[in-house]
Amino acid sequence: MSDRLRAAWGRLSALLAKEFVQLLRDPRMRFTLIVPPLLQLFIFGYAATFDVRHADIAVVDHDDAQQSRGLLAAVVATGHYTLRFVPSIAAARTMMDEGSVGVIMQIPPQFTAARRVQLIADGSDPNTAQLVMAELAQVVGRYAATESGYTPPVSVVERAWFNPNLEDRWFFIPGIMANVLFVSTMMLTAMMVVREREIGTLERLMVTPVARMEFLLGKMVPVACVGLFDVAMITAVAALWFGVPLRGDVLALVLASLVLLASTQGLGLLISSYAATQQQAMLSAMFFIMPMTVLSGFAFPIRNMPQSVQVLTWVDPLRYYIAIARDIFLKGGGIFDHLFEFAMMLALGLAALAFSAMRVR
Repeated sequence: MSDRLRAAWGRLSALLAKEFVQLLRDPRMRFTLIVPPLLQLFIFGYAATFDVRHADIAVVDHDDAQQSRGLLAAVVATGHYTLRFVPSIAAARTMMDEGSVGVIMQIPPQFTAARRVQLIADGSDPNTAQLVMAELAQVVGRYAATESGYTPPVSVVERAWFNPNLEDRWFFIPGIMANVLFVSTMMLTAMMVVREREIGTLERLMVTPVARMEFLLGKMVPVACVGLFDVAMITAVAALWFGVPLRGDVLALVLASLVLLASTQGLGLLISSYAATQQQAMLSAMFFIMPMTVLSGFAFPIRNMPQSVQVLTWVDPLRYYIAIARDIFLKGGGIFDHLFEFAMMLALGLAALAFSAMRVR
């Protein structure tokens, strides 16, 4: 090792030691590194779901005969609905306006002859309305087929691969890991550099022989270690607590996390070059966090977005990481299954680092 490289390594190791001590000696920082990611994981793991496990239905039964009561019994047998009987559609509408029910089921007089049921859903929550209407339509269809003794000419046997029970948390938890890694490392990188400027230690570093690249590496490596720690912690909790399968290559997940860190830390350094205070850095980070999370496919499928919006997702590294993470967890994917996603993340990360390196002085 030449004298120049030995001197550079000495300066870099001193910077790294300072950053690790600064990160870990503060109890509030240790709390921030562990508790918020776990809190987000448990909140999303238990609360984030597209399933409708229970709904109140206002029933207007103008028939009140054996057939209509049999139909309502079939609805109750699903275990997802509570029936609230009202005398008129006006009373049911009042209940929907108040938000006490989400669906109205109206059964006409002489139901046996009419063979018709009206379902009215609260469209202010379209996802719930679609799910409830679809399940109720299936219940009504099965009841009608049973009562009439009709046997359909074709039967459908349903099966879901990779997620047999269609558990929403299996879909959300890899995305939660991506968002925790993205948000925590970007904000931490930005605020660490701005904090140096606020307390005056950045000016002291300017009069030392520390080069720009050494300074950047000294800031990035500790944050990268924090990010990888969060990934390992969330992966362990997801597999051991929530039962999310980890079928793919763990090395591919680590490599994907490292490539994503290039983008997040590049954005963090870019924010720090513009922000004068930590509050400004936090607010500026939100400018990137919200749109990039929405465009990543974390909750909303990208293919359902307008074509013009889908183009914007191409410059969102979070999109590619979530695709890789979900494939590794559920489908057993590896590095060679996602070469395009790795290449796009690497290109975006190098571009972010190069631009931020030019901005940081």
